[in-house]
Amino acid sequence: MFTGLAQLVEHWSPKPGVGSSSLSTRAKNKYNMTGIVKYVRESFEELRSHVSWPSFNEGLNLTVLVAVFSVIFSLIIWGLDSVFSRIIKEFFNLIS
Repeated sequence: MFTGLAQLVEHWSPKPGVGSSSLSTRAKNKYNMTGIVKYVRESFEELRSHVSWPSFNEGLNLTVLVAVFSVIFSLIIWGLDSVFSRIIKEFFNLIS
C-alpha cells in the first residue's frame, strides 16, 4: 500500500507533532488563539521592560547618520554603474 509523503513525514518526524498534516491537528490549531495572544503579550512586555531605547536626540542623530551614508553609498553605486555602462558600450562599439 502506498502512503503519501505527508504521512511519511508525520511518521518519521524526530519531534512529536512536527510535519503533521492530519485534519484533526489542523482543526485544533486553527481555533487555538491563546498561544498567539500570549506570544504578542509577552513580546510587548519584552519591548517595554527589557529593551533599552535610545533618547530622542540619539535616535535623531542615528537617523541622520544612516540617511547620509545611504546617500553616499547610492552615489557610489550610481557612479560605478555609469562607469561600467560606458566601458561595456565602448567594448561593443569596438567589436561591431
